[in-house]
Amino acid sequence: MHGASWQRCRVHFVRNALALVPKSSQQLVAATIRTVFAQPEAEMAHQQWRHVTESLRLRYPKLAALLEEAEADVLVYSAFPVEHWRQIWSNNPLERLNREVKRRTDIVGIFPNEAAIIRLVGMVLAEQHDEWQIGRRYFSTDSLATLASGTILESDAVVAPSVAALA
Repeated sequence: MHGASWQRCRVHFVRNALALVPKSSQQLVAATIRTVFAQPEAEMAHQQWRHVTESLRLRYPKLAALLEEAEADVLVYSAFPVEHWRQIWSNNPLERLNREVKRRTDIVGIFPNEAAIIRLVGMVLAEQHDEWQIGRRYFSTDSLATLASGTILESDAVVAPSVAALA
């Protein structure tokens, strides 16, 4: 998609990373990786990512290779205004929506036809859209205005959820 960025969920990334280290080291490695996400500025996050990668390289070379490969995907959020980071760096809103779709379709069980499924799922999506627009805004109008004014570091990109997250 032109002008869109793909953000890899940091929680899922850490889970994938921990699969490459022994169980006895997972807590320490997870805490070390999470220091990246505590950085208040984009450049600091990238510097910390590289520092963490190097500090783990000797003991966990496969993990260091994964960290090198994933830096751009996991730190996409840092190209956006800081007030958007919390909403961008996780797939939680998408996962919540998927759970609600599953819950609502499980209640019905068997649909008479494909149109009935589309109507129900469309209604759930419309409800969620209204919730994000009126209820608790996913992004405030003011914070979205910073995007329109061109304050993004690399481009005027919009974060697109991964296709895997929609499945």
